[in-house]
Amino acid sequence: MKFNILTLFPDFFESPLKSSLIGKAAESGIIEFNIVDIRHYSEDKHRRCDDYPYGGGCGMVMTPGPVFGAMEALSGPSRVILASASGKPLNQALVRELCTEEAITVICGHYEGIDQRVIEKYVDDEISIGDYVLSGGEYAALVIADSMSRFVPGFMSNTASLEDESYENGLLEYPQYTRPEEINGLKVPEVLLSGHHEKIEKWRNTKRLDKTRDVRPDLYKNFILKQITGD
Repeated sequence: MKFNILTLFPDFFESPLKSSLIGKAAESGIIEFNIVDIRHYSEDKHRRCDDYPYGGGCGMVMTPGPVFGAMEALSGPSRVILASASGKPLNQALVRELCTEEAITVICGHYEGIDQRVIEKYVDDEISIGDYVLSGGEYAALVIADSMSRFVPGFMSNTASLEDESYENGLLEYPQYTRPEEINGLKVPEVLLSGHHEKIEKWRNTKRLDKTRDVRPDLYKNFILKQITGD
């Protein structure tokens, strides 16, 4: 899996992409990151990549020229994503869909947004990681890359555990416990110490349902509807 990330701030990715599992995967070649400095393609002597919006309004807009230049310099086909607060929400189903691609290009937006002509010419998907506004698309690019990388073969040692995680099958994950069995008067549930796999599985399923109902009633409602309709 290859990620092209177009950004005004390439140094932003220096530490995150060298840390934890994603850093190990990049080092081993399981995933590849190509961080592209959009400013490199600016024809302005000060490397400016923003200007005032036509029609007036507050803030600045990313100019199309540098992004056009950066996109045209890329090699090979890829699915192009604009990290945008006005995009469709990133969820597990979309992550799995994106993972079918061999390469992903993420354009990191900034300021009040990016010239619409960039979107019309290059962008396949505008994606938001939540119903809030960030100071830049770099944060979203990291989230997109990390959520996808976990499905790349070799990225995780135990890929079977992915099926039990939050949002798989429409539910949140059940509570997890480890040693010691008791701390500050708080004990691990007896069923998890029983060794009875059927009872443990039943307990976990119940806890997944309970947590989803309490924390994400929207997901819980959808899950119940699917159970009723069989979809």
